[in-house]
Amino acid sequence: MEAVEVIDLKKFFGNFPALKGISFEVEEGEIFGLIGPNGAGKTTTFRIIAGLIPPTSGEVKILGKSLHENLSELRRVMSYLPEDAGAYKNITGYEFLQMVSEIYFGKTREAEEALELGVRLADLGDRVYSKMKTYSKGMKRRIQVARVFMVKPKIAILDEPTSGLDVIHATKVRNMIKDFAQKYGTTVLVSSHNMLEVEYVCQKVALINKGEILAKGVVKELLEEHGAKNLEELFLKLVRGEKHD
Repeated sequence: MEAVEVIDLKKFFGNFPALKGISFEVEEGEIFGLIGPNGAGKTTTFRIIAGLIPPTSGEVKILGKSLHENLSELRRVMSYLPEDAGAYKNITGYEFLQMVSEIYFGKTREAEEALELGVRLADLGDRVYSKMKTYSKGMKRRIQVARVFMVKPKIAILDEPTSGLDVIHATKVRNMIKDFAQKYGTTVLVSSHNMLEVEYVCQKVALINKGEILAKGVVKELLEEHGAKNLEELFLKLVRGEKHD
């Protein structure tokens, strides 16, 4: 079953066409990458899928249902991490995760289990009890990704989850995404301008540039089809209009 279906999505901000009629599908349980340079339309696409802004035209279906017609219901099965998600300065990581768990589940056993999972996913050791203003960017990001997954959403939407992170923290975040999706069967949508790291995480991708989809499909098949060594080379070939003979 298709977890997410994007159909001819267009979005204008004034006269500026941020999305020019994009379409793609994500199957249940997949890790799907929407990749392209900054300003390509990735964040706009994810904000529409998450139900935060409406499209100018086109449609999004979540688990076979129209997002527009079932917005309140479908928001409950999705969890979204924006690229610029901040952190509360004067509470600990543990307190932040506890707050999120109780917002979702109240003061219940389910909330306690979500909190336990969040602490385990963040993997900060005793630093989870330190105030978040003392965290590095990588630690803050790991807490935020843990926050997305701890509620066990059917669909997780992560906008540039490793942006600005050093190689150690970026690797931990990537491994968290892969391990969680494999264990719980969560459908994960990841956007990134780092095309090389996406190859290690995603089974399928769509390459986007200036609001248009240049190519989409299984990573290995796309590379073979276009005679590219990696997604970065493939993107450059597509932008330049190069053909593979």
